[in-house]
Amino acid sequence: MPLDADVQNYARALTLRSPDHYRIGPFTVRHNPDWELKFANYAIPDRGAEPSAQEVADLVAAFRERGRLPRLEYLPSWAPAVGPALLAAGFTVESHAPVLACTTDGLLPPKPVDGLRIAEPVTDAEFTAAAAVQHTGFGGEGGPDDGEIAWLRGAVAGGGVAALAVFGSEPAGAGACSVPVDGISELAGLAVAESFRRRGVGAALSAWLTTTAFGRGCHTVWLEPGSPEVERIYAGVGYRRIGEKINISLVQDADRDAPQESP
Repeated sequence: MPLDADVQNYARALTLRSPDHYRIGPFTVRHNPDWELKFANYAIPDRGAEPSAQEVADLVAAFRERGRLPRLEYLPSWAPAVGPALLAAGFTVESHAPVLACTTDGLLPPKPVDGLRIAEPVTDAEFTAAAAVQHTGFGGEGGPDDGEIAWLRGAVAGGGVAALAVFGSEPAGAGACSVPVDGISELAGLAVAESFRRRGVGAALSAWLTTTAFGRGCHTVWLEPGSPEVERIYAGVGYRRIGEKINISLVQDADRDAPQESP
């Protein structure tokens, strides 16, 4: 199976393992009852799915019944017929996101960062500090949500990795590699505190997380970079493009007549 298909199969398998997932037609929905963040609640189509208009409508209704934005994340090559069906139902493409991966023979060492210490959080205070860096790093205000802390703990408990980077006693960055499936893990939620950016913290964190995931039995770690600048950071430690993921959600009724981008 090509690596991009392996990655999509990983995401679907992990969703099927989650206790609150549900099935609607040819879709598996990742549902997080304690966390409304759209990135924690989305559907993945079955491979080669060809959903009917009614199945798409049922999917939308299921999201709305649970108070969540109807949304999907998937690789178009996995299910080419899904995109046109969603657009016909009024969905809007949020983004086409590159998918990167690093294998055990591809990791490159980053430049050392003097004074930076990276370790896995252990105490409640450390998990909260890591989640706080992620929360503010991705635009949140106030303290981290319980769901953000629980996600980090769940990654570690399931055989993945979490990381907290500090300068002295000050949190500088955080991230995680999620629960592995068949030797594949996702590097996600990597954030660097604003006062420590452009100092090599992101590269050091991503390399540390990837190395640790490999040490725990993974052969591939994949991720979705947030911008071209971030993609360059990951490329510097050995990550390479293997495909493209579509993020697509339902627009407001008033916007449905606007022309939509093709998946």
